[in-house]
Amino acid sequence: KSCQKPVDKYIEYDPVIILINAVLCKAQAYRHILFNTKINIHGKLCIFCLLCEAYIRWLQLQDSSQSTDPDDLIRYAKEWDFYRMFGIASLEQTSFFIGIIITLWCMRPGMLRRRSDFILLLKALLLSTYGKLLLIPAVIWEHDYTPLCLAFIKLFVLISNSQAIRVTLNLNRILPWFAIFFGLILENGVVCLLQKMG
Repeated sequence: KSCQKPVDKYIEYDPVIILINAVLCKAQAYRHILFNTKINIHGKLCIFCLLCEAYIRWLQLQDSSQSTDPDDLIRYAKEWDFYRMFGIASLEQTSFFIGIIITLWCMRPGMLRRRSDFILLLKALLLSTYGKLLLIPAVIWEHDYTPLCLAFIKLFVLISNSQAIRVTLNLNRILPWFAIFFGLILENGVVCLLQKMG
């Protein structure tokens, strides 16, 4: 009923075409994936994306001196840095999602009234972070434009998040971006707090 069409046209399409349309951020493809498929990879995709993000941050911490001695304490300290980066990335993503949910709940209190609506929104947000998988080729093909690539990947993830919110809650284009903006504010607040804590 949300798309006002008699049938979902993507039922007849090949999964590859559906995936390409989802990468192109088409609302109908998101609607098909969220409502008409039984995808249960939300948690695995989230963990994998967080691992990619933690690896990028961990690489930025690394210095040029690499030790190959297995008994080297510095090597183990660097491993703990990776786990710390994973925790920070998880905390930032959680605060981003909380900012989005709080904003949507405050702007339209009746929208997330049922538990199923909340779970569907959370699944949509988790699925829409698939753009973070592009961090893998950014690391593999490291070049001088890596910061620019990371900025474009972040923008792509935000656009995907906007489409997921829009499709899930059947909203116009403005409210999802408003929620994303407040999610980014909360995420940056957590980043500042973590930097002050050291």
